[in-house]
Amino acid sequence: MALDRETFDALIDTVGRFVSERLRPLEGAVEEADAIPDDIVQEMRDMGLFGLSIAEEYGGLGLTMSEEARVAIELGRTTPAFRSTFGTNVGIGSQGLVMAGNDAQKAAWLPRIASGEIITSFALTEPDVGSDSGAVKTRAVFDGQSYRLSGTKRYITNADKADLFTVMARTGDDPGARGVSAFLVPRDLAGLSIGEPEKKMGQKGAKVADVIFDDVVVPAENRLGAEGEGFKIAMRVLDRGRLHISAVCVGVAERLIADCVAYATERKQFGKPIAEHQLIQGMIADSKTEALVARAMVLETAAAKDAGKDVVMESAAAKYFASEMVGRVADRAVQIFGGAGYIADYGIERLYRDVRLFRIYEGTSQIQQIIIARETIKRGG
Repeated sequence: MALDRETFDALIDTVGRFVSERLRPLEGAVEEADAIPDDIVQEMRDMGLFGLSIAEEYGGLGLTMSEEARVAIELGRTTPAFRSTFGTNVGIGSQGLVMAGNDAQKAAWLPRIASGEIITSFALTEPDVGSDSGAVKTRAVFDGQSYRLSGTKRYITNADKADLFTVMARTGDDPGARGVSAFLVPRDLAGLSIGEPEKKMGQKGAKVADVIFDDVVVPAENRLGAEGEGFKIAMRVLDRGRLHISAVCVGVAERLIADCVAYATERKQFGKPIAEHQLIQGMIADSKTEALVARAMVLETAAAKDAGKDVVMESAAAKYFASEMVGRVADRAVQIFGGAGYIADYGIERLYRDVRLFRIYEGTSQIQQIIIARETIKRGG
């Protein structure tokens, strides 16, 4: 159920001020330290950001997809690492539980996820398994009472601080997607260990690491849904996650465009602000047009999802277009800033590096193309 207009407008205003007054001034420090300050994380908890998508009965804000997208756009106007701090709790780390968990599982975990007391992660990718997500090799063998989980997951966002993992593991003899099941795996189980965080191209402050399962005993009641439903759950989770990421891409693009306009109206060449030069105007126009298209795609698809419509294709299209779009906008921003765009002090090169990841995670652009084509053919055009 959507929030009333006044309450939602107040939320958007609060998030917008939090981004501009608290987060943006800290972008350089977060890049340097590769960490989000603890007091900022606590402010995020106090604002309810960890529970945006979790129902009010479990302590969350219970936002609709349309509302969540609007909030994500606001959050996109700063370094993406800030959003990643609570992003897994809002999206892929919690949504398997929200969509497929039973009452006992939800009661046990969702209130603490919504409050930010615990951090969640989504463990699907493996050293040899990325885009072919139905081919997971991590195994969960049932011994009559519990599952014994063994394998390695790779590039897991927030693994360094996660308390609960939604893990995809193979339970059946079927080598494909039908042999995959989903499990809720607490961090403190014996045999579970976390690798060192990876050094990354961008999004400093948001950590990814391996998660290793060495004969981890997982209680049977921690399975999400029935055996063999894991891949289906994962795909539903990613559908929503793709829309959220699309919205973040829109926010980053809008931030970059605003920065470009501010710089171009101040910077002078050939006796006038560079904003008056038509070739600069062309780049600004292209960026603004693409950002408007992406925003419209995201909000229209979010509304359709809220209405109960099948948006598999539309979510993939939004993620494909928005993630590619923000890469082009960032590239033009570097060009408009010229030498300054390549220098760390201005922050443009940081965002240029940050946005590159959007075309890879939650399904690469190439996977989105496959989904879009498959669904279009299935629908007959």
